[in-house]
Amino acid sequence: MTIFQCSDELISKLLGEKFASASPYLKPYLLTSFGSFLRMDYGTGHESSFAIFLLCLTLIRFLKPEPDEERHLVLSVFVRYLQLCWKLQDVYNLEPAGSHGVWGLDDYAFLGYIFGSGQLRDQTDITVASVLNPPLPQSNLYFMSIMRIHQVKHGPFYEHSSQLHSIAVGVPNWGKVHNGLFKMYEAEVLGKRVVVQHLPLGGLMEWDTHVDQRYAPSMLRDAPATADTRAPWAHPR
Repeated sequence: MTIFQCSDELISKLLGEKFASASPYLKPYLLTSFGSFLRMDYGTGHESSFAIFLLCLTLIRFLKPEPDEERHLVLSVFVRYLQLCWKLQDVYNLEPAGSHGVWGLDDYAFLGYIFGSGQLRDQTDITVASVLNPPLPQSNLYFMSIMRIHQVKHGPFYEHSSQLHSIAVGVPNWGKVHNGLFKMYEAEVLGKRVVVQHLPLGGLMEWDTHVDQRYAPSMLRDAPATADTRAPWAHPR
C-alpha cells in the first residue's frame, strides 16, 4: 500500500476529530514530502513540503509553538523523516531533483545542515573544520548529513562537495555557518521558482502576491539570471 492510498487514514488517526477539518489542507504537503514517484526523484522542494506540513500542524495548534516541542520536532520527528527519505532514495534509486551537482550544498537536502549548525552554534569545542575528519559521530544533524554524503559519494570531499568543503575551510565559527545557511536556503530553495512551483498553496498557507519586494528580494519573479545568491562564504576573497 502506498502513501497515496493510506494518506487519509494516516492523517485521520493523527488529527483525531478535533482537528479533522484541517485534513484536506494537510494532505497535499504530506503527499509531496517523500519525493516524486512519477519522476522518481527527491529534492529540497520535497523536504520543504514536510517542513510546511509540520508548520501547518503548528498553525492549527495541533503542535504547540513552544521551545521544547519545537526541539522535539527537529531532533526526533525530522531526524526520523530524514532517515526514512535516505532509505527511500536507496531502495528506489531516486534521482536528485534540481541538483546543482558539485556546486550545490547537497544533492537531496538542506534543512539538516541548518538545524545541525544550530545545534553546534553555541559551543566552541567542535570546530567547523572538524567535518573534514570522518568518520563523524552521529551527535548532530550536520554531522549526520555529512556522513550520509560519504555513504553515497566517493572520491575527495573537496571535489564532490565543494560548497561544504568551502564552509569547512573558510568559515570561522558555527554561528556564521548557521546564518549563512539561512540566507542560502532563502535564495537557493525558497527563492527558486523551479523548486517551490510544486508546493500546494492555499487554505492554511496562502501565497501573498502583495509582499513588499524591498523585504523579500529573493522572491522577485523577474530577478536577473546573474543575480548573486551565493552564501557569504562562497564569495571570492
